[in-house]
Amino acid sequence: MLDLLIKGGMIVDGSGNPGYYGTIGVSKDSITIFRGDVASLESRRIIDATGKIISPGFIDVHAHSALMILDDPMHMPKVHQGITTELIGIDGNSYAPFKSQKDLDDFIDLNSGLEGRPELTKTWSSVSEYLDIYDRKVSVNIAYIVGNSPIRIGGVGWDNRKPTNAELEHMKALLRESIQEGAFGISTGLDYPPGSYADTKELVDLSKEVARLGGFYHTHVRYSLGDRYLDPFQEALEIGWRSGIPIHLTHVMRRVTYPGGGNRILEMIENARDKGMDVTFDCFPYPVGGTRLLIIFPQWTQDGGPDKLRKVLASEESRKLLRKEVGPRGLTWDEMWLTYFNKPQNKRFEGKSIAAVSDMLGKHPVDAICDLLLDENLQISYTGSTADGGTIHDFVTHPLQMTGSDALLLGDFPPPMAYGTFPIILSQIVRDEKRMKLEEAIRKMTAFPAQRLGIRDRGLLHDGMKADITIFDAETIKAHSTRHNPKQLSTGVEYVIVNGQIVIDQGHHTGILPGRALRYR
Repeated sequence: MLDLLIKGGMIVDGSGNPGYYGTIGVSKDSITIFRGDVASLESRRIIDATGKIISPGFIDVHAHSALMILDDPMHMPKVHQGITTELIGIDGNSYAPFKSQKDLDDFIDLNSGLEGRPELTKTWSSVSEYLDIYDRKVSVNIAYIVGNSPIRIGGVGWDNRKPTNAELEHMKALLRESIQEGAFGISTGLDYPPGSYADTKELVDLSKEVARLGGFYHTHVRYSLGDRYLDPFQEALEIGWRSGIPIHLTHVMRRVTYPGGGNRILEMIENARDKGMDVTFDCFPYPVGGTRLLIIFPQWTQDGGPDKLRKVLASEESRKLLRKEVGPRGLTWDEMWLTYFNKPQNKRFEGKSIAAVSDMLGKHPVDAICDLLLDENLQISYTGSTADGGTIHDFVTHPLQMTGSDALLLGDFPPPMAYGTFPIILSQIVRDEKRMKLEEAIRKMTAFPAQRLGIRDRGLLHDGMKADITIFDAETIKAHSTRHNPKQLSTGVEYVIVNGQIVIDQGHHTGILPGRALRYR
């Protein structure tokens, strides 16, 4: 007796091969593919998928859900897209290992504008303890990559300085322990202190340790480096060459501030691949993105940690410098929209641009930002015009690309990626514009990211694989989220099955929380 039988649909198995008609049987948490007459098969539940696509569950290789999913484990914005696995710990910002509770609390404060500050009922110190809090307690599977920020805090502290030899060895030991306890590799976010205080040599030394253990390097590059265009990517590739680690470049796009075209970036990646580097990248299909508002401040403001930062923000002497050094992260203050306010008196600023907020308060933009960050204990995030919309398709359809939402789940105006990344690719780019075949789009959402992470039993619909399955209508799937009205669930995904259990049933969440903590082996 099978637990679930899915019949009548077209199986697009994640390999990139053309789809075929068949039947999928689910027994416990694994699948079997059946061909031909299945009338004799008995099952506790049968799903008629006639006219639908049956694919592996989608894997998001850039998720900022680490804390918010603990507060809202049903995770509706993401599972309604067909996502069954998320990679967290992105951009160098992760929450284990932390030997000191104060350091963890301080880091949550520092990163709250990116990943939130919900009420947490569990405590942890190690990666193993941290992963345990997700296991069978959330809707999707969680894969973890350790950020270099907690590694650096554990080894060096919060200061902007090079590690001593002993500190570097301690950082390597923390990395080894993290990967042995389940992390898939190391991430960096080289615009985010304190991880951004690491220089190239330090990152090469740490990456050698990760490479020896079979992990990979997932990087938000150092966008402030050199020409602020090609040089940031060149540093990442240099780390790959010098350490031997596989490189994954995250949210790669032609930014609106770049002096040249996106093709130059893609050529760099292709050339590195041709010369033997294992390099891949991800991106999302929107011209807007979001992050913590603190990213606009120069690195010196956070040298010493959040307590030092608060003093800088409150200091008139520091503000004189900041008015000269700080500008919009994009083209203008009008294209940076704020969200995630906690104080009632600040709710009026939700969705407003920094330019508008500055006018409302009658203050210089930098003073308005400093005052609000202090009032909100650093937690404000923003959405801004980030990418050149005319070149997004070049990146999304590139064969070395996989899908990463980079989705914030914060405030009243989160970026639309949180609700629509995967469906907008399948609807607009695949169905409507025909820029990419369905089978290729699904490969980029399933088998390719599973290959990058080293997850051997997910990402493909083959005999014996884990039963992570998404069933959707290719003719009706649609993303409804926009910048002005972002909190709209996508439609067209009719069933989402995680570890053999139905999480989305005919478009509705069942309340079941079968997600597992996936550990690297």
